[in-house]
Amino acid sequence: MITTLNERMRGLASLFWREVAKFGAVGGIAFVIDNGLTFYLMHGPMTDSEAKARFFGASVATVFSWVANRFWTFRHRRQANVLREFVMFLIINGIGIGISTGLTAVAKYGLGVTDKNMLFLAGVVGILVATVVRFFAYRFLVFNQELDAEPEFSHDHEIIERHPHSQPVATSAVRESVNDPELPGPPA
Repeated sequence: MITTLNERMRGLASLFWREVAKFGAVGGIAFVIDNGLTFYLMHGPMTDSEAKARFFGASVATVFSWVANRFWTFRHRRQANVLREFVMFLIINGIGIGISTGLTAVAKYGLGVTDKNMLFLAGVVGILVATVVRFFAYRFLVFNQELDAEPEFSHDHEIIERHPHSQPVATSAVRESVNDPELPGPPA
């Protein structure tokens, strides 16, 4: 029983870290899109509208992120209802954009920061906070369907769920396996 629990925990951790790694790769690209566009806008066309520049950069990165997460990171958890999934994604990202834009606005208007680099940094800190919120919200609210149609993911639900047909190993089976000359260990 302890071995089975240990295997389930390792499998769950493996599944979780695969999703975290993919989410991180998508997030890294979205981070570059968001901050590159925001930096350009803050130092160019939207020079006096830092919060608006952050909002626009984040919005473009959000569209990229939805496509990449839908078709790569959480492809085995996509919802059948694409419109519902997209709306949920937008709501979660709206919260994330609110966090990053809000920190930029608080720094500028609440704290009186005027240095563009410090305002940019406030938005980056907001993105980092929002990223943690986004991962868990995507995983449990947006991309939460198990699609067993893809063979490579058909066994993922087994990591978490206990199978009704699985039973504890009988003690006699353990004794027999120890008596097997092919296995290491002292004879019984």
